[in-house]
Amino acid sequence: MRSDLPLSATHEVRDRCLCLHVQRAARALGRRFDEALRPFGLTHGQYSMMIALNRPEAPRISDLAPFLAMDRTTLTAALKPLTRRGLVEVVADEKDRRSKRLRLTEAGRDVLVEALPVWRDTHDRLDEELKSPDPLQLRADLRALG
Repeated sequence: MRSDLPLSATHEVRDRCLCLHVQRAARALGRRFDEALRPFGLTHGQYSMMIALNRPEAPRISDLAPFLAMDRTTLTAALKPLTRRGLVEVVADEKDRRSKRLRLTEAGRDVLVEALPVWRDTHDRLDEELKSPDPLQLRADLRALG
């Protein structure tokens, strides 16, 4: 026997569903940062990957994937355009030749240096638009979910 789903359930999901609201916000933020980073030939995802590589020791793919909340296969595929452009290089791990490490190239660092002020400005404008009285708390709450 089939029961009809009440319209109130649709409204409840529309008004309450955190997944829906976070996904919508993520897509809107992604579009905004993609537009801001377009002059540098980067998407927001590529920028995040490159920033994650900006560390003293080149990380292994297996270390970077959880940090970016990606599986290794997806991360490897996402890195290909950056390696083709010469912004990132994949090198063998000196301690374990089976492992690969990811390193920013000098060209990659240059792009990040140029893009950082635009990224900061975009965030500053977002912080002004947020209705929350504490954008830092919002970020902490979102990190707690991940």
